[in-house]
Amino acid sequence: MIKAILSAALASSALVACPALAQSDVAGEKEPLRVRVGLGAQVVPRFPGSEDITISPYWDFAMTRGSKPFDYEATDDSFGFPLIRASGFEVGPAVSFESSRRRKHVGAQVDEIGATIEAGGFVQFWLSDSFRIRAEGRKGIGGHRSLVGSFGADFVARDGDKYVFSIGPRVSLSDRDYQAAYFGVNPGEAARTGLPVHRPGSGVHAVGVTSGMTYSLNERWGLVGYVKYDRLVRDAARSPFIRAFGKRDQISGGLGLTYTFGRQR
Repeated sequence: MIKAILSAALASSALVACPALAQSDVAGEKEPLRVRVGLGAQVVPRFPGSEDITISPYWDFAMTRGSKPFDYEATDDSFGFPLIRASGFEVGPAVSFESSRRRKHVGAQVDEIGATIEAGGFVQFWLSDSFRIRAEGRKGIGGHRSLVGSFGADFVARDGDKYVFSIGPRVSLSDRDYQAAYFGVNPGEAARTGLPVHRPGSGVHAVGVTSGMTYSLNERWGLVGYVKYDRLVRDAARSPFIRAFGKRDQISGGLGLTYTFGRQR
């Protein structure tokens, strides 16, 4: 539900913030608006480092005008939109959501972490029509209250809106507080669980790869899906908590059905 609210709010903002959607191409008249919405299901780790997966809604939302194809967006991009666009360079806000970690999910007396909204920004650059690099930086509001970031690159192959396929590597980074929350073992937790104290530092905590695809069945209906794999590394991988109650390999994936409102002129 939180993801749906964020998506709707940012979509409304995008209509105002993206001048490309509001500009006219013919005699001062706007091109017809096309909106693609999708809904499905996805399996994701219950929390960072979890050995359990959970099923949650999988959302898709995109807008364009006229015959212009929908902008490419990787499935693991945070919600956002470009405020600045220039020669393949884009900058804008980014908002994400991290679910909570509860003792009942872990099965041990560890510290709990509340659900977190992460707010920040992104910068991305298109080296060509088929190759994109992107970086994000976000700060947790509530929950872990830490700094997190990501860096990735995508190879994108597409035929307009008929199909879009992408694949690329990912690197996840975080500060000391984030890693202490999800991968550390403080003295209190050590006393309650019998695990050794572990004080991780900051830096890269996971590397992986993401692949996604959208496919139009016809002018209205289509499919959208993705798979993602992350591998915890460095201090996160050495964590006694992860070894006892978690998992280094983090796998997620989703599949949904899309519907497009509006028609090309």
